[in-house]
Amino acid sequence: MIEVMTNLFVGDQADETQIRGQVDWFVIHACKEPYHRQALGYAGQGAPKAHPEYLIAKRKGRLILNLVDVPDVAFISPLIMDAAVAAIHENISSIKVLVHCNQGMSRSPTIALLYMAKHGDIFADMTFDEARAKFLGIYPHYNPARGVADYAALNWAKYHG
Repeated sequence: MIEVMTNLFVGDQADETQIRGQVDWFVIHACKEPYHRQALGYAGQGAPKAHPEYLIAKRKGRLILNLVDVPDVAFISPLIMDAAVAAIHENISSIKVLVHCNQGMSRSPTIALLYMAKHGDIFADMTFDEARAKFLGIYPHYNPARGVADYAALNWAKYHG
């Protein structure tokens, strides 16, 4: 787990288990397995599309995302990414925030990068490629899957603007 800015931490599934149950954390589970599946209780391959929490489940102190690492950006929902960035913003001034995915290399650091672009000044006047290179200096494990990387690049102006 690495603190990428004050009160914002990025990590993996093992990091989440270390802080589980601690009241001074807000956790964003940026991975379908096992968190979204457990929250909704589905057994098949995917969550029921008609379920009101199909994309995002909110629980006390947690935001649980139906987010998978895919090679196609079309399967990365802007609603999920926007909800994650908003949840960080809503909590970061009063509590530590951990954004994690299974391995801590793709989904969670991308969400943190987008949050930092929208609400920080570290990436001011930078292109996505410049910001990504700078972020690698802060979070060396950053290695996004193609779909998540494309989402960040294609939507950079939305978050950075």
